[in-house]
Amino acid sequence: MPFDPTTRPLTCTEARVLGTLMEKARTVPDSYPLTLNTLVLGCNQKTTRDPVMAVSDAQAQEALDELKLLSLVFESSGGRTTRWEHNFQRGVGVPEQSAVLLGLLMLRGPQTPGELRINAERWYRFADISSVEGFLDEMQERRAEKGGPLVVQLPRAPGAREQRWAHLLCGPVDTTTASAAHPVAASAGTPALQARVEALEAQVAALQATVQRLCAELGVEEAVQAAP
Repeated sequence: MPFDPTTRPLTCTEARVLGTLMEKARTVPDSYPLTLNTLVLGCNQKTTRDPVMAVSDAQAQEALDELKLLSLVFESSGGRTTRWEHNFQRGVGVPEQSAVLLGLLMLRGPQTPGELRINAERWYRFADISSVEGFLDEMQERRAEKGGPLVVQLPRAPGAREQRWAHLLCGPVDTTTASAAHPVAASAGTPALQARVEALEAQVAALQATVQRLCAELGVEEAVQAAP
């Protein structure tokens, strides 16, 4: 039976942990599966996250334990340090394209089909906006025996040209409140600047993973700490 958010919705922390694992699997595969420390760094990124969170190691571990019970993540064998992988597509029962859209919605909040297509570039290349809309419609019309709808289309925000979509993995969404909370969004920067920031974050995650691997091989304590 696929994961059913109507009977056991995810918490915000669980959604952030799951979304981060899904993102890093696609954007920094050399660092994946993730250690707890690298996962927490990814959860607490200041960019490409809505909302920005401050997840502690203990909170992330608790979320991982719960997601494991739901068969949405699992521990990766091998090595001295425990690493984690997601099992999202199989656990929820969706194709790659739908998983990408849900992962982006978990990490970045409600988005229009156009925003989702742009933000998905490093995850999956959608041919056009209509293909994004097709997968969103399919998830909105998902039958109850398969776990019910996974996304919802929000009312058009004042001044907006397009309607945004939100995920339902954390339970029902107050569409009125969610729409008002996301008016016409100010850009977080030019596409080129945002791409550079994401590339730098990916490099930092890769370097962090390399340091952890070397420390494990040498049998020494890791000295690198995450910036506050």
